[in-house]
Amino acid sequence: MITLSVPSGWTTLGKSATKVTRLGFGAAPLGNLYAPVAEDQALAAVHAAYAQHVRYFDTAPLYGHGLSEHRCGEVLRRYPRNSFVLSSKVGRLLRPGRDASDAWDGYADALPFRTVYDYTYDGAMRSFEDSLQRLGTDRIDILLVHDIDVRTHGVDGQRRRFDEAVSGAFKALQRLRDEGVVGAIGLGVNEVEVCVAVANRVDIDCALLAGRYSLLEQGALDTLLPLCVTRGIGVILGGPFNSGILASGTSGEARYDYGPAPQAVLDRVRRIEGVCKRHGVSLAAAALQFPYGHPAVATVIPGARTRAEVEHNVAMLNVAIPADLWRELKAEGLMRGDAPCPLDADAA
Repeated sequence: MITLSVPSGWTTLGKSATKVTRLGFGAAPLGNLYAPVAEDQALAAVHAAYAQHVRYFDTAPLYGHGLSEHRCGEVLRRYPRNSFVLSSKVGRLLRPGRDASDAWDGYADALPFRTVYDYTYDGAMRSFEDSLQRLGTDRIDILLVHDIDVRTHGVDGQRRRFDEAVSGAFKALQRLRDEGVVGAIGLGVNEVEVCVAVANRVDIDCALLAGRYSLLEQGALDTLLPLCVTRGIGVILGGPFNSGILASGTSGEARYDYGPAPQAVLDRVRRIEGVCKRHGVSLAAAALQFPYGHPAVATVIPGARTRAEVEHNVAMLNVAIPADLWRELKAEGLMRGDAPCPLDADAA
């Protein structure tokens, strides 16, 4: 068995009392993201993560329209409840029935439910209760408002959904936190701007930011990450491989931000690959370790579909990365000069 070493252990999530393991498990792939995952493989992936001391699991009703929550719950209910941490999300309710007119949202062979957006107070409470049942648990440790961003709703729709969430869903989450039903609250999105907007309106503990702080892009350094340090908001870093291209490289499927990688991204990744190769380091190892350099990042949650992928992610954290690799990436203009790197964090 591979032993999780650097970074390891548990850390406190922002200003909350909730602790998470430094490496988490992103369970979107277990909802059959892009392609079906056999039931035994999906369950084995969750078991493998637990065995490797990965004890933070993130899921959502969207993922396979309940399938990911069912699969996570099927495994995790076998382990002591105090030995792991769960996060799920509100903002979508599942209603029976799907047909050919339903838009395909990236989940193949999902459960027979359609998603209905609902960011109201009552909708958030209903979503929370439904997730408890799908997960087979009596509590969810971290509860997040899901996808109140422009990508999901468009410019005009985002404004309306944002206001609905601030006056509704977030108030429900605050009540659940005040009552001790959940430990930490926040949002889960793919956009920096909405995280900043929420942080300036709502007392949140954490933000799950997917794909926007990675070896490919560091725009979150301008506003969000400094704000999180100042406000004591813990960052849950999703999508460290930018939907796959930083794991597979340019010779693989080359998926970026949930779709085919554009040529500019391919060219940039090819150059990053070259630097990694010169230093004898895999692209995946550099991509997975990079976010830990920033003090706002509490945990990184790469997705996994199989036991082998879980073990690969753990192994990538055990790869020794020389400081010269980060220096060359910055010198070549492939990484922002002000981006903190893991060795910087160790030195501090």
